[in-house]
Amino acid sequence: MEAQQSAQQALQQSLGQALSQPTGPTAQSYQGSITTGQATGQVIDLSLDDAIQRGLKNNLGVILSATQTASARGQRLSQLQSLLPNVDASFKDTVSQVDLPAEGLRIPGFPTIIGPFGYQDLRGSLNWSLVDVASLRNYLAARHNFAAAELSAQDAQDMVVLTVGNAYLLVLADQSQVSSVEAQVSTSKVSLDQAVANHDAGTAPMLDELRARVDYQSLQQQLIVAKNSLEKDKLALARTIGLPLAQSFNLTDKAPYAAFDQLDVEATISQAHANRKDLAAMVEQVKAAEEKRKAATADRYPTLSFSGDYGDIGVNMLHSHGTGDATGTVSVPLFDEFALRGEAQTAQSQLDVAKAQLSDKNAQVDADIRDALLDIRSAQQQVEVAKSSVDLANEALSEAQQRYKNGVDDNLAVSQAQQSVAQADNQYVASLYRHNVAKLSLARALGAGQSYKNYLGGK
Repeated sequence: MEAQQSAQQALQQSLGQALSQPTGPTAQSYQGSITTGQATGQVIDLSLDDAIQRGLKNNLGVILSATQTASARGQRLSQLQSLLPNVDASFKDTVSQVDLPAEGLRIPGFPTIIGPFGYQDLRGSLNWSLVDVASLRNYLAARHNFAAAELSAQDAQDMVVLTVGNAYLLVLADQSQVSSVEAQVSTSKVSLDQAVANHDAGTAPMLDELRARVDYQSLQQQLIVAKNSLEKDKLALARTIGLPLAQSFNLTDKAPYAAFDQLDVEATISQAHANRKDLAAMVEQVKAAEEKRKAATADRYPTLSFSGDYGDIGVNMLHSHGTGDATGTVSVPLFDEFALRGEAQTAQSQLDVAKAQLSDKNAQVDADIRDALLDIRSAQQQVEVAKSSVDLANEALSEAQQRYKNGVDDNLAVSQAQQSVAQADNQYVASLYRHNVAKLSLARALGAGQSYKNYLGGK
C-alpha cells in the first residue's frame, strides 16, 4: 500500500498549500466534522454522492469557513456605520436642590437652600462624519475582505469534495485489498492441503508442506492487517462527513476507471485561473490591503463632521419650548507624524505580503494543474501495466499449481507465483486509487470540485 500512502501524502500537501492563510480553516479541519444523528443498529448504504453531500453539510472546514464569512460580514457592517449618521434619542427628568453655603456662597437676605426644582428634556441628536476619506477606505477594505471570505467559503466546498472523495476511494481500495488477500488465502489453503496430502502420500518432502504452511500463515497475517486498515479508514471517512463512528455502513459505489483524454495544458491552466475561488479570494485580499494602505494615507486628510440636537425642555412637557443647536467641525491632524508614518509602513508591509502571496498562488495554480495531469498520466499507465501483471501472475500461478499437482516440480514455484500474484494485486489496487485521486485533484485544481463526476468517469 505504499502507493496509496504516497497519494495521501500528496493530498495532504495539496490541502496545506490551499490553506496557507492563518485565519482560515487548517488542513486538519477538513479531517473533522460535527457529528449529526445517532448510530442505529442497521447497516446503511453510502454512495460517493451521499458521502460528499454529508461532508458539505457537516465537515468542520466548511463550518469554519462559514463562521469566517459571518465575521467578515460583521466587520463590513461595522465599517459601514462609520459612514452613516448616528441618531440618538434621550429623555431627561431632573430634580435638583442646591445648598448654597455648601458651595461656598453666603448672600445676606438670600435663601441658603434653593429648590427643589426640576425640568424635563426630550431630545434627539445627530452626529455625522460628512467627509472622512480614511473611514471610506476602511469600509472598502472590509467589503473586499467580505468578498474574499465568501470566495474562500466556496473554495472550502471544493476542498471537502477532494477530502471526502479521497477518504471514500481509500476505503474502496482497502475493500479491494481485503478481497484480494482473502482470495490469496483461499488459494494458499488449496496449495497447503495439496502439499499435506502429497507429503502424507510420500510423494513430496516435508519441506513442501512447511513452505506452503508458512505462505498460508503469512497471508493470514496480511489479511488481518488489511482488515484493520479498512476499519480505520472507514472511521476516518465517517469523521469527515459527520457520521456517528458507531454507525455501520457499506459503500455502494465501486472504484471507477476510465481512460482520461489528454487536455490542452495551457487552456486548462487558463480555465483554472478563471475558476479557482481561492485565487479569486486572494485577489480580493490584495484589493483590501490596497484600500488599507490608502486609508493610512487618508488619515492625514482633514475630516468634516456635523453634530446637532433638537428637543423640548421645560418644567414638564406641557410647559416646554423647543431648543436645539448645530455644530460643524473641521479637524486636521497636526502632531501625529510618527503614528501616521507607522500606520502607513504597517499597511504597506501588509500590502507587499498580500501581493507576494498572490504571485505565489498564481504559480501554485499552474503547478497544481501540471502535477494533476502528470499524476493522471502516470497512474493511468500504471493501471494498465498492473492489470496486465495481474493476468500474467494468475496465469503463472495456475501453471505452477498444475506442474506441482502433476509431480513435475516442487511447490517452490507455487510459493513464488503466489507472491507475484499478491504483489500484482497490490500494485493494481494502489494504481487505481492513485488514478482516481489524481482526477479529483485535477477537478479541485480547476476549481470544479463539485463537478467531480465528469472527471472520475473520464472526460
